[in-house]
Amino acid sequence: MMAKTAAQMVQDAKGRIENLTPQQVAAELASGKAVLVDIREPSEHGQTGTIAGSISAPRGMLEFWADPASPYHRSEFDPQTRVILHCASGGRSALAADTLQQMGYTSVAHMDGGMKAWAEAGQPVYKS
Repeated sequence: MMAKTAAQMVQDAKGRIENLTPQQVAAELASGKAVLVDIREPSEHGQTGTIAGSISAPRGMLEFWADPASPYHRSEFDPQTRVILHCASGGRSALAADTLQQMGYTSVAHMDGGMKAWAEAGQPVYKS
């Protein structure tokens, strides 16, 4: 088996998941039928802000918080609910969306370009 780079893994994941633009994410959030999960580290929130209503779930805890059988499971995560993930630029969220699909989440996507694309698209950013 040939080793893969992180960039190759992200590209492979993007081929298996739903990739959304910031505008598509904003429309889904406005419908009230999607949960937006920010998988960046908490230290990143202060640097670039957050999206109103997003749930913070650092990438290192995602699988544990998303697994209903885990003692760390959080109620915000439901395999039957529409879940959209984002990170800073779209790499970590692509990998995370692919992982949630493997865990049985049936309606998962990620925001391609991440927080950077969201801000560049003129979408609102909350800075604390």
